[in-house]
Amino acid sequence: MEAVKSTTPVGGLNNKLQAKSPQDRILGVVVYLFMIVVTVLTIYPFLNVLAISFNDSVDTIRGGITIWPRQFTLKNYDLIFTYEGLITGFKISFLRTIIGTVAGLVSGSMLAYTLARSDFQARRFISIFLAVTMYVSGGLIPGFILMKELHLIDTFAVYILPGLVSAFNVFIIRSFIDGLPYALQESAKLDGANDFTIYWRVILPLCKPALATVALFLAVGQWNSWFDTYLFNGSNESLTTLQYELMKILQSTTTSATNSQDAANMAERMAQVSPESVKMAITIIVTVPILIVYPFLQKYFVKGMTLGAVKS
Repeated sequence: MEAVKSTTPVGGLNNKLQAKSPQDRILGVVVYLFMIVVTVLTIYPFLNVLAISFNDSVDTIRGGITIWPRQFTLKNYDLIFTYEGLITGFKISFLRTIIGTVAGLVSGSMLAYTLARSDFQARRFISIFLAVTMYVSGGLIPGFILMKELHLIDTFAVYILPGLVSAFNVFIIRSFIDGLPYALQESAKLDGANDFTIYWRVILPLCKPALATVALFLAVGQWNSWFDTYLFNGSNESLTTLQYELMKILQSTTTSATNSQDAANMAERMAQVSPESVKMAITIIVTVPILIVYPFLQKYFVKGMTLGAVKS
């Protein structure tokens, strides 16, 4: 028997399938408008901060600045960058961000790979132990005593060693490794690869999304940290960080009492500008480096967070 031929042209069928109903078009318009509103609400605060940071301090007090400076000036940034400790703080912050991120990735991924091994008998105990550390802390004073007993006070290592292993980051990487086919490790073993070779040449290249996600967490944490400087290296000017120095500048805009000649000179210069303008300029200074790094990690970041949250 001959096959029954369809009387409906293929092109016409595709056009009908592609045709959108009025309800679909209205829904599409609503979704686009909603996303535009969300985008504007997200970008506007940053543009407002940027505009105030470049606006004249006296004029800023009047208010009413939106996304464009009313009286453009670089005086706010010039005042901040003339601070003597800023260059040293930037160097230390840059070093601790790079070293801390790399060290945290290596140590965290090694532990995650170990916990992902089904033949590791203590994996359940260590996983529970790590999970407990996410909710229970020894406290500030025991932490300070521990750093003192380890002779980490007034050293650069105090920025790196305490943050080598983060339970949250370990769980993200371990969840990602659990999603990889175990046959890859078995085939590598058959080819004569040892555990370290499997970790370095098989697991790490496949974990780029998870590693990029954790790297962003570590970098932001190291870059924004200032309280550990205040606790452990506050008296050592050679180990000061950018955030700590900016915090001191911010304090000098709101307090008139000073204990040193440098602080007095800084307070005198601060009297020429408004605290609001200095706050906004500081916000831009500490935000821009992370904004520059984020686009390079964005494609891995979304995938890493999605896949890393599938298993626990």
